[in-house]
Amino acid sequence: MTDYASFRQRLDAVLRTLDVKQVQDFLIAEGQWSPGQPADPEFAMWMMIAGSATLRDLHNRAREWLISHGHEADANAVLRKEPEQGARQGKGKQYRRSPERRQKHP
Repeated sequence: MTDYASFRQRLDAVLRTLDVKQVQDFLIAEGQWSPGQPADPEFAMWMMIAGSATLRDLHNRAREWLISHGHEADANAVLRKEPEQGARQGKGKQYRRSPERRQKHP
C-alpha cells in the first residue's frame, strides 16, 4: 500500500468518528495542519467527509451540516445531488471540438 493510500485510509477512519478534535490532532501529527489552522476545523472536517468516496454513508450528514452552517454552495460543489427517480441516467450531452478548434501538437 502506498504512503498516500495508507494516510487516506487512516484519515477516513478518523473522519468517521465525527470528532473535530481527533481529526485536528491527527492532521497536526501528520504534518498536514498547524495548531490553530485551519480557522474553522469543523467546516474542514465536513468538507473532507463530503469529498471522500469511502465515506458516502456520511455524505447526507455532511450536506445537512454544511447547509445548516451557511455553506450550501460548498456542499453543492462537492456533493452531487442524487438523480431524482425517473430522471434520465447517463453522461449527458458530450461535445466535440470542431476541426478548426483542434490544435495539433508537434
